[in-house]
Amino acid sequence: MSQPFISIIIPCRNEEKHIAQCLDSLLENDYVKENSEIFIVDGMSRDSTMSIVDSYMTRFSFIKVLQNPAKIFPSAANIGINASNGEFIFIIGAHAQYDKEYISKCVAHSIRLNADNIGGILKTESQNEGFLGDLVISALSSRFGVGNSTFRTGSEKVMEVDTVFGGCYKREVFDKIGLFNENLVSTSDYELNKRLRRNGGKIFLVPDIKATYFTRTSFKEFITNNFRNGFWAIYPVVFVNYIPVSLRHLVPLFFLLTLSGLFFLSFFSQLFGYILLGILVLYFSVAVYFSIKTLKIKTALFLPFIFFLLHLSYGLGSFIALLRILLKSFKLFQ
Repeated sequence: MSQPFISIIIPCRNEEKHIAQCLDSLLENDYVKENSEIFIVDGMSRDSTMSIVDSYMTRFSFIKVLQNPAKIFPSAANIGINASNGEFIFIIGAHAQYDKEYISKCVAHSIRLNADNIGGILKTESQNEGFLGDLVISALSSRFGVGNSTFRTGSEKVMEVDTVFGGCYKREVFDKIGLFNENLVSTSDYELNKRLRRNGGKIFLVPDIKATYFTRTSFKEFITNNFRNGFWAIYPVVFVNYIPVSLRHLVPLFFLLTLSGLFFLSFFSQLFGYILLGILVLYFSVAVYFSIKTLKIKTALFLPFIFFLLHLSYGLGSFIALLRILLKSFKLFQ
């Protein structure tokens, strides 16, 4: 059976540390190279990313570079889609490595399941070795940390989901529902997948499709990234008139609002202070339980506080987005 022609799109910017291992993993895949094209869509990198990519382009004619002056993910994805010729279009991260059967399994399972988008399980590893890196990875791989984000927490069965990492899309998806929304600096992938599902599309996660993602694990990057993700979980309503993410993405906002409200009310009645204390005791009890479940004695003591920082920074980002939306709405009625 002949393999369909595929297009692989890699949005990237300043990825000198990871672009080579990403490309190597794709080149080691078992898919027929004559039926493939790879587009690196570069967001005006200032490091040695392009010189590394150039060395691959001289050896492999199916690797090509496209420029992304806007420097944001949805623009990169759209540039790649418009240039592509594949029957299946992969939109993947440069920060990752892909198992040797990643491409062939995505295509085969997509055909078998008649999926509009398909992906697998993402193993998270630290960019930098160290104690903080272990803590961040544990938090991002835990159901308590990221909720029912199945591609992060894992699954033993094929299941329909709301989104996947490194998705393999049917080309006809973009003809049917359009491209990525370039107003959304972040969460544009969630919005497109929600739009896909609202139009009857099916997204599947298949456990034997695997990739490894190298996450940034400095304390500053951890907090900044969570704040940004929280902000863009809410702010897209300005552009699309609905929240594109799932309920799990809103929980940190509700958590933050609950804690803040009870703290304020505690100045008027001790009862609210006791309720606040009870919620915090319950939260940290559950956090300790999930920390112990990691079976990592070294990190279990500190992991509850990393969970707390993860949820608070994400919730704060969502709260700031909510304030900006309300201020915009208020000005409309002036």
